[in-house]
Amino acid sequence: MNLYYIAHVANAVGGLVFTTKPAKSVDSDFSKNFNEVTATNEGIKVVNLIDSNDPLAIVKDEVTKDSDDNIFTLATTAEVLFNNLPYLNGLQNSKIVIHAQLPKDEFSYVSSLKDSGFTILLSNNALEAHDMSIVAYLLATAISRPVLHFFSPSDACTEKNASFLDQYTIRAIIHQVIHYFDTTTCLEETKIKQLIENFKVDVGTDAYNTNNKITAGDVDELIEKSFKTIAAITGNSYKSFEYIGPAYPEDVLVILGNAGWKLSKDAQNFNAGILNIRVYRPFNFENFLKNLPNSVKRLLTIEQSLQINQFQNLLLDILNNFEKLQERNIKQVVASQLGSFTNSAEVVSKLIENSRSSKPVQNLFVDITKVISSAHKLELAYFKILEQVFGSKLNILNKLDSNLKNIGTETNPEFGFGKFLFEKEQREKLIKLIQTSITENEFQSPRAAELVELLSEWVVSSNDKTETVDKADQIIALLKEDESNAASQLLKYEHYFHKNSSWLVGSDSWSYDLGSSGVHHLISSGENVNMIVFDNEPYEVVKKNKSLYRKKDIGLYAMNFGNVYVASVAVYSSYTQVLQAVVEASNFDGPSIILAYLPYESENDDSLKILQETKKSVDAGYWPLYRYNPTYEDNNEEVFKLDSSNIKKELQDFLDKENKLTLLTKKDPLLSRNLTYSLTSDIKTKQKQKAKEAYDSLLEGLTGPPLTIAFASDGGNAESLAKRLGKRGAARGLKTFVLAMDDLTLEDLAIETNLVFITSTAGQGEFPQNGRNLWDAIKNAPDLDLPNLKVAIFGLGDSAYWPRKEDKHYYNKPCKDLSKRLSLLGVQELAPLGLGDDQDADGYQTGYAEWEPKLWEALGVSGAVSVDEPPPITNEDIKIASDYLRGTIVEGLNDQSTGAIAANDQQLTKFHGIYMQDDRDIRDERKSEGLEPAYAFMARLRLPGGAATPQQWLKIDELADTRGNGTMKITTRATFQLHGVVKHDLKAAIRGMNSVLLDTLGACGDVNRNVMVSALPSNAKVHKQIAHTSYVVSEHLLPQTTAYHEIWLEGVDDNDVSPNDPKVWESRKDGPRKKKVLVSGNALVDQEPLYGPTYLPRKFKVVITVPPYNDVDVYAHDVGLIAIVDKDNIVTGYNVTVGGGMGTTHNNKKTYPRTGSLFGFIPYDKVHIACEKIMLVQRDFGDRKNRKHARLKYTIDDMGVDVYKQKVEELMGFKFERPVPFEIDSNIDYFGWIKDESGLNHYTCFIENGRVEDTPELPHKTGLREIAHYLIKVGQGEFRLTGNQHMLISNIADTDLAGVKSLLSKYKLDNTNYSGLRLSSAACVALPTCGLAMAESERYLPVLISKLEESLEEYGLKHDSIVMRMTGCPNGCSRPWLAEVALIGKAPGAYNLMLGGGYYGQRLNKLYRSSIKEDEILDILKPLFKKWSLERQDGEHFGDFLIRTGVIKPTTEGKYFHDDVPEEA
Repeated sequence: MNLYYIAHVANAVGGLVFTTKPAKSVDSDFSKNFNEVTATNEGIKVVNLIDSNDPLAIVKDEVTKDSDDNIFTLATTAEVLFNNLPYLNGLQNSKIVIHAQLPKDEFSYVSSLKDSGFTILLSNNALEAHDMSIVAYLLATAISRPVLHFFSPSDACTEKNASFLDQYTIRAIIHQVIHYFDTTTCLEETKIKQLIENFKVDVGTDAYNTNNKITAGDVDELIEKSFKTIAAITGNSYKSFEYIGPAYPEDVLVILGNAGWKLSKDAQNFNAGILNIRVYRPFNFENFLKNLPNSVKRLLTIEQSLQINQFQNLLLDILNNFEKLQERNIKQVVASQLGSFTNSAEVVSKLIENSRSSKPVQNLFVDITKVISSAHKLELAYFKILEQVFGSKLNILNKLDSNLKNIGTETNPEFGFGKFLFEKEQREKLIKLIQTSITENEFQSPRAAELVELLSEWVVSSNDKTETVDKADQIIALLKEDESNAASQLLKYEHYFHKNSSWLVGSDSWSYDLGSSGVHHLISSGENVNMIVFDNEPYEVVKKNKSLYRKKDIGLYAMNFGNVYVASVAVYSSYTQVLQAVVEASNFDGPSIILAYLPYESENDDSLKILQETKKSVDAGYWPLYRYNPTYEDNNEEVFKLDSSNIKKELQDFLDKENKLTLLTKKDPLLSRNLTYSLTSDIKTKQKQKAKEAYDSLLEGLTGPPLTIAFASDGGNAESLAKRLGKRGAARGLKTFVLAMDDLTLEDLAIETNLVFITSTAGQGEFPQNGRNLWDAIKNAPDLDLPNLKVAIFGLGDSAYWPRKEDKHYYNKPCKDLSKRLSLLGVQELAPLGLGDDQDADGYQTGYAEWEPKLWEALGVSGAVSVDEPPPITNEDIKIASDYLRGTIVEGLNDQSTGAIAANDQQLTKFHGIYMQDDRDIRDERKSEGLEPAYAFMARLRLPGGAATPQQWLKIDELADTRGNGTMKITTRATFQLHGVVKHDLKAAIRGMNSVLLDTLGACGDVNRNVMVSALPSNAKVHKQIAHTSYVVSEHLLPQTTAYHEIWLEGVDDNDVSPNDPKVWESRKDGPRKKKVLVSGNALVDQEPLYGPTYLPRKFKVVITVPPYNDVDVYAHDVGLIAIVDKDNIVTGYNVTVGGGMGTTHNNKKTYPRTGSLFGFIPYDKVHIACEKIMLVQRDFGDRKNRKHARLKYTIDDMGVDVYKQKVEELMGFKFERPVPFEIDSNIDYFGWIKDESGLNHYTCFIENGRVEDTPELPHKTGLREIAHYLIKVGQGEFRLTGNQHMLISNIADTDLAGVKSLLSKYKLDNTNYSGLRLSSAACVALPTCGLAMAESERYLPVLISKLEESLEEYGLKHDSIVMRMTGCPNGCSRPWLAEVALIGKAPGAYNLMLGGGYYGQRLNKLYRSSIKEDEILDILKPLFKKWSLERQDGEHFGDFLIRTGVIKPTTEGKYFHDDVPEEA
């Protein structure tokens, strides 16, 4: 109702109104109310802006263009306003009223704008919102400056009554101020004129429209007069500060919020008053004091906020006038924060009690139950690990009750430690009682002898760390059978027979005074008790808040102390390390401290944000992961084990002192490299200065003018263009220097002469990562003056990338923004702004070809003779020069000065199954620290048939922990990927895989990739045949270079787990080739009889499916083999499809996905020949000049299906037979148990998005490891991977079923009770490791599905299968183009929504909406799901329904993929 009356007032005022909403297709309360109220008013225009599209930038542009002195309105949320702070300054001299709705109970936004220079009003209900809106327009009109009106969301509707003015009266009041009068007003003309006369203030002859003569005092006077105007017309009285309460209070609660009326009654019980703030700016302190009763001794400043803040702006407002407080004899000012609450009496009691205490707590957060509850939920990740390890033996001494009622003394660690000492004392009493009872032989039961024996054993083992629960339970049972007094006395201590693992929970607050904290008492006691200490400060917060540097390092304190176990852990970095630390701490005889990192800024932070913050802190060395166990020294083991590769200086000093650092750096080259990078800033500065001097010296030999070229590039195009421009400039005699934008500083700009910027466009019109820092500096520099700098700018963008009208301004936005800003700073233009457009005939080169000559002309070198440039190096050049995939990979691996390898080698390692990546979560952070990106490698296995033995599974599991990031990824092509393998571990990882007859050759690169088959648990005989085919095809098409063996496997290696490892692969008959071919002249050479030295133009993929299943998406690949099975379960051959492929480029209509064309039938024994010949035609006719057009799908469309088929048949020497009829009805996995025809059992596990990892909720990785050990023990069973990223535990005999089921249950692998949507979903890896990702995928899809599931259940669709897929970019790794619903990453948080794919993978989908965010996705999909639930035909799948009902047009063929896209997309 508040918004309705604000819109009512704005409608009366007229002018241009801006409202914001979350998305184009989603209305907000603002747009709804304003559109409704203004529908019949032709004198007002409402413009709806998008929250995330910098709405205030658009408002600023419109307002600054106004020359008619109009009044403007903006209605938005406080969050949107806060996110657009940079644009607020541009409104300083504008006549605009901004109505900002606050979140419930969140007033921190108000105080955060204290220094904005705007007038700030507050209202708390509909009546106040109406009146304060009139006041806001009165003020804005009178002073021609912005007025901010913050209002709370309405709790209930307020009925219209006489106090709400009609539109004519409002218009008369407002417009009289600018000499306008409407005679149709319902008030008498003379009364209105009198009111307007009263409103005037003497500040000069041009008081109403002068921007320079209005002071804070003038505004105060205008505010008071406007309040009088409102009172005269409505009868509602207001003050800037409104006091409620007794006449002579000693305490007054000064409240910035809406809680004053709720607390006033209870405050009077304490003889305390309430002072509500109506006008926050200007803050008239004289007026403030005037409204305070003279009896006041204590002020309680209270800001309402759900966030715990380090300081309070309101307190600063009061203390700025400290002398005046003293004059009023106000002795004390106490700051507090107030969250949500229900019990106002309890809140007032806590506030008053604190203020009246001898040492009041400053910044007390009152009613913290909700906050503690949220924080406690985050900390449960650690508690779940403790529960998993210790089960019923876990004893948290200061545990927080589930209902949170014991907050206070009982949850203090000091209380818990006292409880531990008490329990220890009770246990010692129990031991003495037992000894007395045994000595005096007091037991009377028939089993007394057995009881005495058990008690004696228990006493002897009472100090051992290991004790069986069974023995304690057995003793208790026997004692209950015994009727003696001794037995009854012992049973009083029943609880103490069990030896529990005792834990205390502490916080980092102890870090500020370690000597007197619970940490010191725990350590010095020497007691066998464990403590987990949480630290929640994100690294970014610590860097910004210098006071946090006072925190001491608890870990270092404890390690220096002596006999203490210490571990520093982070569950969002390494679950395994946390588990190890917990077990080691419990087994340590003495005090143990685990420092547990859980960084969050808000208790409502989601797990993804916490994970990203954790990674930044660990990578920066702010939170090193380590374990310190002093007892290991006795066994000649390492006392200190570093589990991360970066450490802070304090820890480095400790290790130096202990002589451990040299040993650690020898073992971990990454640590050594990071320490090398951690040079002091002085040294770095000197190095930079020397480099500049050397460069300046080099330039002395050149005669032309200097030219600096700065690039901002994500994908490499802008960088390549800059380097090419630099070479051309040097050839013309210029002194050229090429560098990333962020390598320039503001100081550099002042001394540059000629500067060229070349920038691409990232995200939503943002600068690429290596240009953002400089842009931010330029944008925010208040007094930068660059009159001598000459600048030219060229931008790379795509005019069709953001097709919606409201998004068009993102096209080349970085270069446009930079050009505008530099123009304002007075730079001279070297050449007009150049814009490259990917939609032009030659892409961005079209615009660039026009722009570059203008630059040379401006520099006076247009007539210079240009030197012929060598053509750019292509992938084909790299392959030819590589000596059959060797390149300089070996040299790169041996270079430990960097975690990377050369660019050319990055292309070649793909053929070896390896991609170089970096962790994008911490890319910016590392850059700011002067570190190179956190480079690591992804290694993908070649696993034809998708099956792994238990031994192979265990090896991959081991390598994930020892060489990778602790997780395994099941890919959408049924193989494994290991992520996070740093360079010095890469060779060991590859050798480890080969030690169990697995390899990575050809898993990536321009060759035949992994051959995938249907998992087919129901038919063992058929599965065996298709698995054999996959093996034959894979081996037949395997590259024959010996480079793989030479680089990774030849000879022995110190990192081999076993000296016998090399014997395994050396004796292997298949797999990577070991020896070169002997040719004439006795020369040994490599040969590639199928591929030749340039291999294929692009990758080549083969899959096999068995109808009616299509869990491999047979139509999506270069070659799809559809098994034809006779009545005896014999695979007679395969129908062959050719030309499928998924990858595209956003908005490039020359690229498209394609489904395979059916060529015909091939007999079983000739299928590998057919695959070979299909591949050879692609080798010879595929496009080797344009890699975006190099896949087989384009070759077959360019040649024509019939011509391509003819070429293949010519090479085979026989024709394809007519295809055999078949039927396919799904492409999903079916979960649970199934028995095949041979009597063996198979269980399909749901592994969401293929990520095999341990989490506190789902310890899947540990569970599958235990199952692998069990399968080895029973001597039967294997693991099969599916193309949908799931996994089968296969070939389980009936006799072993119980054991496997028990393990499945224990580790929560038996849960398949998920929604049909979740079970049918898939996502690629995307962020943080994939370099191509534009948005989240694997980490986000589960979150999005959770937000859809509630509605699906409501519609009765929980168990209905809907194929939904997500990718972080358009390359299509999860095959999204075949899904019924797909989301393709476009920018962070923005996706293209695709609809209408075929349920069994037979039909491509089509673009429905472009560049939409979560709220739009939900608002689109939910109604469509509901419509399907109500209107579908029997058995009709979602994708088919969308096409039948006209929601989306079908895509009949890949080349028509871009046709019939909805206009609104």
